[in-house]
Amino acid sequence: MINMTEIKLKVEGMTCGHCQMSVKKALENIKGVKSAAVDLENKSAEVNYKSDKVTVESLIQAVTDAGYKAEAM
Repeated sequence: MINMTEIKLKVEGMTCGHCQMSVKKALENIKGVKSAAVDLENKSAEVNYKSDKVTVESLIQAVTDAGYKAEAM
C-alpha cells in the first residue's frame, strides 16, 4: 500500500498566474509528488505526495528554490 499524504502549504510572494504555475511546477517536479493544486487567490498549495519518499521540508524547499516563501498550514 502506498502512503499518500495531503498537506496544505501557505505560499507567499505569488502575484500572477505565472507565479502560480512556477510553484505548481516546482512541487510536481519532486519525485513522489502525485499532484499539486496551487491557489493564487488564497495563496496556498495543496499537495498529494508519498510520505515515504517526500518530506514537508523538501516541499517547502522546492517552493523556496522557485523564489517564494512557504510554510505548512
